[in-house]
Amino acid sequence: MVTMKKTTAGLALAAVMALTACGSNNNEESGSSASPSGSASSEAPASASETSSATPEAPKEPVAIEFWYGLGGKLGENMQALIDKFNSSQQEVVVKPVVQGDYSETEKKLQAAIASGTVPAAVLSSNVDWARKGYYASLDELIASSAEFDKDDVIPTFLEQGKVDGKQYFLPMYGTTQVMYYRKDALEKAGLKPEDLTTWEALAKAAEMMTVKDGGKTKFYGWEPMWGAGNMVDAVLGKGGKLLSDDGKTVLIDSPEWVDTWELFRKWIHDDQIMRIHSGGQGWEYWYKTIDDVMKGQAAGYTGSSGDQGDLDFGIVGAMEQPGWEGVGAGKPVAEAIMAGIPAKASPEQQEAAFKWFQFFMSAENTAFWSMNTGYIAVRQSAQEDPAFVEFSKTNPQITIPLKQAAHASAPFLDPTGGKINDALKVAADNVQIKNMPAAEALKAAKETAQRELDRLNK
Repeated sequence: MVTMKKTTAGLALAAVMALTACGSNNNEESGSSASPSGSASSEAPASASETSSATPEAPKEPVAIEFWYGLGGKLGENMQALIDKFNSSQQEVVVKPVVQGDYSETEKKLQAAIASGTVPAAVLSSNVDWARKGYYASLDELIASSAEFDKDDVIPTFLEQGKVDGKQYFLPMYGTTQVMYYRKDALEKAGLKPEDLTTWEALAKAAEMMTVKDGGKTKFYGWEPMWGAGNMVDAVLGKGGKLLSDDGKTVLIDSPEWVDTWELFRKWIHDDQIMRIHSGGQGWEYWYKTIDDVMKGQAAGYTGSSGDQGDLDFGIVGAMEQPGWEGVGAGKPVAEAIMAGIPAKASPEQQEAAFKWFQFFMSAENTAFWSMNTGYIAVRQSAQEDPAFVEFSKTNPQITIPLKQAAHASAPFLDPTGGKINDALKVAADNVQIKNMPAAEALKAAKETAQRELDRLNK
């Protein structure tokens, strides 16, 4: 991956960490036998054996827990910074980071760990189906017994996403939504401004203007959507498409809103060759290849996570919200929380330790720090009032784009089949984006698979 210049976000990281470095709390008891007033005792002097028995107890060993997460690049660096800060701030818990390749790898390894009975205490992953099966611990008692956890301050839509059948199984670590990143020089050269690209139709025309071909081969792409179903689903939602009927019994992913939208993406990628998809590779390799194309001047822009901001040089790129559709209105991309949970097989002591770590990460100061340095959305409402965040946003306006988009975003789809519908969409997206299959054909096959799984559930 291309080496990025140190961004203002990176400078903020150093500044905030320097200002917030905490000393260790002293939890040891003094064990002194003197009276509170310090006056002499009226009792006879203690014998040698009695004096020996009053020796202070040895400090209790901290509870060591593993925290599994799949974050690389600047995200991984910022996560490590907060882990170090937490470990230095108290003597009760030590978090040991275990880094995975990506979110999917974390879930796969967790599945194996659950089967073996040896689990981490904390994991940056969530699975509704697994929660129902008892693989995750309910957090309700830990939340109720905590004097520090103000759940009313957590953004409601994010907190709700962690509930399963009325119980809180997961906590939101940060919010995310896919936004648009563009090269300032590419738009300027084409005589365009971000406000000209508020619809997908306008973006496609701009991409065609900015694309450079040589002998029929594209040398510079007008845009790069991110691999996977996510970006195309966002575009469908903006057109009014739905995944399921209102009664939850019919899969709707072959409706005109879906077919027309996905067919446009197929055309832009394969027929017009004004857009490109990077796919495959290890972990986040495809993601960073997409970012590199823009940063190296091989593409005018891309659609990526709000969390990419820590990897970008905003002297070169700018950020804008996802477009809508002509005659429909603003886009309605998904805004979702990235959740953390506690495996049920962790010991009670480890579960309490994991919850302390989650509370620390979710504090107003730390969730604001995470937002400033990554671009992800802070999960506490009070984080927007954090002095450092307020000051940072004045000189880094891109940090406000995810927040603005989240105001008119769609809630994430909760797959009632335990992931089977989402799996069908992944296959369909690959067929369209990589194999150049007509959208109608790809989505029809996906709908049949998804409907079969939904019917099995509803029997």
